[in-house]
Amino acid sequence: MDIHIQKAGYATNEPSIEQIDFSIKPGEIVGLIGGNGAGKSTTIQSMLGVIPYFEGDVSIPSYGYVPERPLLYEHFTLREHLQFLIDEFQDDTLWHKAQNLLTLFQIDKRLDDLPIYFSKGMQQKVMLVLAFLIERPLYILDEPFMGLDPRATRELLTLIGERKQQGSSFLLCTHQLEMAEKLCDHYVLLHEGQLQAQGTLHELQQIVGQQISLLDIFYELQGRL
Repeated sequence: MDIHIQKAGYATNEPSIEQIDFSIKPGEIVGLIGGNGAGKSTTIQSMLGVIPYFEGDVSIPSYGYVPERPLLYEHFTLREHLQFLIDEFQDDTLWHKAQNLLTLFQIDKRLDDLPIYFSKGMQQKVMLVLAFLIERPLYILDEPFMGLDPRATRELLTLIGERKQQGSSFLLCTHQLEMAEKLCDHYVLLHEGQLQAQGTLHELQQIVGQQISLLDIFYELQGRL
């Protein structure tokens, strides 16, 4: 899976990001790292093909997506959200998988409630269930741990590990760098809309010349600017 973004943004000829190139290998977890406004969400929207202005080439397979902010239908119950997705794939056996995921994230008793009125953490659980219901070669997760309680965080980590073992790849956008260091195989660091550095933790340590944590690498690179 190759991502080549020459320019992208929200208005023609006004790029928010430029010259961002990286790859995601099968079974690999890539961490997309950067401060606020670095271009992480714009990079993801470019990959998804929903950015108004884009120059480049992106080649990705079918994917599951968890956006930074939950996207829910106002008048749909949780059951109706799931049925909408299941109908799209015309596979009623997915209800069994859905029930397992609902139980895993402890929202199986809320099927007939409107998720639009759920707490932030529970809405995040809904998005995770919808994203992981279909087994995909790629999952794009934008701040997936936001709002989750410790148990749900543990369950998500286990689920990511299981899908990775099955060969799925992940693009993980997060500000939780300690979590990213434990989870990711490769890192893409952005700053002010451009690629600042990329590589494994060891390769990033070589760039800064110190055997330090991902968080300290981030601070070290920011301090050089």
